[in-house]
Amino acid sequence: MSDDKQLNLFDDSNFGEPALELIPKDAKIPIPPGTYQTINQLAEHCQRCHRCGLGDTRTHAVVGRGNLQAPIMIVGEAPGQNEDETGLPFVGKAGQLLEKIIASVNLDTERDVYICNIIKCRPPNNRVPAPKEIEACKPYLLEQIRLLNPKIILLTGATAVRGMLGDKRGITTIRGTWIEWEGRLCMPIFHPSYLLYNPSREPNSPKWLMWQDIQAVRAKLDEIRN
Repeated sequence: MSDDKQLNLFDDSNFGEPALELIPKDAKIPIPPGTYQTINQLAEHCQRCHRCGLGDTRTHAVVGRGNLQAPIMIVGEAPGQNEDETGLPFVGKAGQLLEKIIASVNLDTERDVYICNIIKCRPPNNRVPAPKEIEACKPYLLEQIRLLNPKIILLTGATAVRGMLGDKRGITTIRGTWIEWEGRLCMPIFHPSYLLYNPSREPNSPKWLMWQDIQAVRAKLDEIRN
């Protein structure tokens, strides 16, 4: 079967629900926008995906958690051991800190936020995802964004920024900056795990800067809502 023929099988007029065998296993073949009608469909395919080698070593694919109508999407780097075991993103110490950061500006993870990662499977030994792994998994993230339609996207850490925006600037340079992407507002922020290693709250420390950033996010959300 040719690549063109395989891509044509994604025509929504022919399938109400995408069949697993029609999802391209070759990462060089894209998953077209509009492939999924629900997050549940996407999650089912992620659990059985082998578009890169990480599917061979995962316990669970980690798709996301939170409100599917949330105005804010937070995109992390990759699942760690806790996430791989539970199937949920940001459930370790970094996740606990993230929830405290969100709550500090009276936002709620069950109501205002949806949390996911650039890639859905844990890299061995929690290494940084390889570019080919990010590219293989990125269509799932793009479909999540399309389905959830968030108003604001927060990108935690340099890997998330590079993976989604292609911006290779360091996170200390780009954090706290509003970037328009595909008609949406994105802001790079420090990854919570980075803050765990930098506990100081002195002015211009990472935690102090994160406090400035999350306040700016809250203010922008209020502006959009009004």
